[in-house]
Amino acid sequence: MTKLPDTDKVTLMTFAGNFRYATWLGCVLSGISTVIGLLPYVYMWLAVKTAITQWPDVYTTGKLVRYGWLAVGTSLLSMLIYLVALLCTHLSAFRTARNMKTVALHHLAKLPVGYIRSLGSGKIRRIIDDGTGQTEAYLAHQLPDYAGAIVTPAAVLFLLFFFDWRFGLISLLPMAVGVYFLSRMMGPGMAESMKQYQNALEDMNNEAVEYVRGIPVVKTFQQSIFSFKNFHESILRYRDWAVKYTLSLRIPMCAYTVSINGIFAFLLPAGLLLAGEAAAGASGLNVVLDLIFYILFTPVCVTMMDKIMFTSEHTLQAKEALARIMGIVNQQPFKEPAKPKHPKDASIEFKDVTFSYEDHTIPAVNHVSFRMPEGAVYALVGPSGGGKTTTASLISRFYDVDQGSILVGGVDVREIGTEELMRRVSFVFQDSHLFKASLLDNIRAARPEASSEEVERAVKAACCEDIIQKFPEGLHTVVGTKGVYLSGGECQRIALARAILKDAPIVVLDEATAFADPDNEYQIQKAFETLVKGKTVLMIAHRLSTVCKADQILVMSQGQVAEAGTHDELLEMQGLYAKMWKDYQTSVSWKVGEKS
Repeated sequence: MTKLPDTDKVTLMTFAGNFRYATWLGCVLSGISTVIGLLPYVYMWLAVKTAITQWPDVYTTGKLVRYGWLAVGTSLLSMLIYLVALLCTHLSAFRTARNMKTVALHHLAKLPVGYIRSLGSGKIRRIIDDGTGQTEAYLAHQLPDYAGAIVTPAAVLFLLFFFDWRFGLISLLPMAVGVYFLSRMMGPGMAESMKQYQNALEDMNNEAVEYVRGIPVVKTFQQSIFSFKNFHESILRYRDWAVKYTLSLRIPMCAYTVSINGIFAFLLPAGLLLAGEAAAGASGLNVVLDLIFYILFTPVCVTMMDKIMFTSEHTLQAKEALARIMGIVNQQPFKEPAKPKHPKDASIEFKDVTFSYEDHTIPAVNHVSFRMPEGAVYALVGPSGGGKTTTASLISRFYDVDQGSILVGGVDVREIGTEELMRRVSFVFQDSHLFKASLLDNIRAARPEASSEEVERAVKAACCEDIIQKFPEGLHTVVGTKGVYLSGGECQRIALARAILKDAPIVVLDEATAFADPDNEYQIQKAFETLVKGKTVLMIAHRLSTVCKADQILVMSQGQVAEAGTHDELLEMQGLYAKMWKDYQTSVSWKVGEKS
């Protein structure tokens, strides 16, 4: 679709493009259908009136049959026009939902990885997938119904006062009471409640995704849902909000329902009084006939009020969904340099770097400085939460630093074009994910133009041949379908093949062997030899045996470099690293004791 206008001018119709005319046409047709849909009630009343006033010669004039066919015909015509209206609105709604997803996902691809991580995959799916689903349902169904509900009152008022203004006025009194209680429920507080509702759903969705990913751990240690504290708390928060909100609407909702469904309680006594006053004869009969019309017709008023109520709620939901999607679209990507500079080599230097996550007062990285020459192998170790992963993430500009600078090849990463920076850095995460695509496409994602021969060489270098050979379709096996699943260690090896194929001069390894069994770890270590050959390597590891041969080991604690040196130098310091090494040696040498 075309470029979006200014943020404050974006509406659902903006995403509909030229299909917005189909939406307007659908709404107009829905309004026409609604008005025509009132005529069958008139013809049914005329048929009843004819049957009563012309009995027993009711069939002589043919009016009864004519009114019957007119009732049927107008009903069918109303349904046909409404069907065409829905065809128009559905066509526009599907295009609008597609455009919203396309714009949101394309923009999401431009945003820094840090922003995507901060949202979480569950929340992103909820905002984009469920949000566009809500707007699609609103445009396809609720909006044309709302158009009909808006047109209906004028026609309803005309008919209510056309036959007998006294019955019309009596019918309007309960509706006026219903409108009052409806305004109580749909007032300004409704928008804030809808925002809180969406927040609760997004948090629960995000935590649910994390919980599902952690099910293997939960099952292994025979824990319950309560062991996953965040998910459990998100469910409780949603429960508390839903109960509180429901209780707050209990009285106005009951009053609204009773009032709009209680029209009969006013009509029948009024009809008896008016009929009694008119006494016997034609005047009394006319009052009874008018009463019959209002008894037949007033249920339409109830339906109209319900449509207005539910459509108002869906309108708020659609507006909130659009606002959340626009929250992503309005998020600004990192500014590209006007004149991009090119690094002269693959060295890395941190100069007094400080970085804090949003809404966090304590820096995750605090005045960190070090320099990695081209071709050097550095390791980041330290206790959990010390800032290792954050430090590594800053190299690829997943986040922008608050203070200081990071140089790659002597150039500040903020002065390097995003595409070039991404080409120069390969990242192997501890929890690598594979797409629901063929193994060939998963590996080729690092370099889409790579030939099949280059992919096969990367597979061999990453020691993935045994993985490929166990599937009949080899590299063309689609992951995630027909029972094709890989273990954590196998996923890591495929991710390494991807990194090898990319052949970037800088490699960042973030706990790349974290989920590997001994056999897969051995294969991964062999693949490392190919991956890191001639590269500048920064590795994060908890298994200290994997970093003993690093050119330099940086020990991070509380966001700072507490110690730095080679393995032997750090042991001589008798500091934090020496303690970690002692604890590590104790853990790997631990054995289950035999009974004496």
